[in-house]
Amino acid sequence: MTTAIYPGSFDPLTFGHLDVLERSARLFDRVIFAILTNSQKAPLFSIDERLSMVREIVNPRFPNVEIEVDLFHGLLVDYARRKNAQVIVRGIRAVTDYEFELQMALMNRRLAPGIETVFMMPAENYSYLSSHLVKEIAGHGGSITGLVPELVEQRLKEKFRKP
Repeated sequence: MTTAIYPGSFDPLTFGHLDVLERSARLFDRVIFAILTNSQKAPLFSIDERLSMVREIVNPRFPNVEIEVDLFHGLLVDYARRKNAQVIVRGIRAVTDYEFELQMALMNRRLAPGIETVFMMPAENYSYLSSHLVKEIAGHGGSITGLVPELVEQRLKEKFRKP
């Protein structure tokens, strides 16, 4: 059984993330959707908010697939070892993503030679999409319909609602 980890901050979850998750679920027996807790970042959504949203969206969307939603902190390869994962899935959109992800993949390979990194591209209609852009658009009152699940869109509107 091949276990893959799809890690990220997912702040917020986008349709691009879900597309990569769906592609991963077709390739691997088990996928762990691992939400990074990073004390050095200041996320828009708390870890509890992200965990709740992801579970509420992912579980019904993939009812017949073994997907675990989990949290992790520290080195990804240490987490992968604890979860007996053989693969790390990373979504890439552009050359700039690739350069950063390649560097990370090579370091992970050095730290854990038995764990492979697989790069996956989202569908073309999500190739420009990032959590950062979604937050920027939502923060300025722009439409994010079609970029994120409805639940995420509602929560973003609540976060940016003017008093």
